[in-house]
Amino acid sequence: MSERIDNLTWLSARSMIQLRQQAKRLPLASGKIHARQGGAYLSSFKGRGMEFDEARLYLPGDDIRNIDLRVTARTGQAHTKVFREERERPVLMWLDLNPSMMFATRGAFKAVVASRIATLLAWSAADNSDRIGALVFAGKEHTEMRPRLGKNAVLDLIGHIDRHMAWNDAGDDRDMNAAVSRLRKVSRPGSLVFMISDFRGFDDAARRNLANIARHSDVVMIQVYDPVETALPERGTYQVSDGQRIIRLDSADDKTREDYSQRHVERQNALQQFCRQHRIYLLPVSTATDTTEQLQAGLGMRAGFTSQFRSA
Repeated sequence: MSERIDNLTWLSARSMIQLRQQAKRLPLASGKIHARQGGAYLSSFKGRGMEFDEARLYLPGDDIRNIDLRVTARTGQAHTKVFREERERPVLMWLDLNPSMMFATRGAFKAVVASRIATLLAWSAADNSDRIGALVFAGKEHTEMRPRLGKNAVLDLIGHIDRHMAWNDAGDDRDMNAAVSRLRKVSRPGSLVFMISDFRGFDDAARRNLANIARHSDVVMIQVYDPVETALPERGTYQVSDGQRIIRLDSADDKTREDYSQRHVERQNALQQFCRQHRIYLLPVSTATDTTEQLQAGLGMRAGFTSQFRSA
């Protein structure tokens, strides 16, 4: 990329650090998420991670999914597992900086918006004393950060984002399944996972791996999009460039416009169906609207709003 413009085509470490105050408008304290946008899947988070404590005799009303089969077989009496809540919840940021994220027709590049989202959520998680981990990737370049507590964990994430090679050359070797596979290895039961991407190239293999993650963790898919990806602009001829090549886009033909919009609808329907099936929360975020306000509205977060996360 020949020229980098902070908050437009690139997000500097300084800008990410300054997001700390805005993050106070996004409290990740215990509370339910209430979708306000059409197509998002309503769910309450599974809550903080649960750690096995002991086994005791099964009592009427206990969840049969928690029956301890080994102790039951050994003693001949039904026993159930008892869990205790972990002190800190792992919050993982899965951040996509692939080439398709280096695009916008208004607002900022999708990669800038995605990085802004990851940073805002990380600052909020730090204020809630949660452990922050991350997987930042583009092409075959994956940077992992194990969950840690505190301000330094957020600064470490900011450093990984700021120094990632994708801002200069994201490459062409997109492998979404590899990125989800790595996420599957680092996530643990009870984690809260924010996947921030446009989800281009999210194939069946990636979906299968994500379905396995969603069985034991809360997953929020934040889909960053540019308005032109939902529908072609007004009739006319437009130039589109990746910084090196220029192509002309003709949006005058009605059939072309209709086919373009239909492909977007079909893709969104498939993604929404997948999320409903696996109890994954889907939140679209536009590059053209204030990022913090969209997170507040989409996640149903308001300053001072607190209630208990309910275990699934």
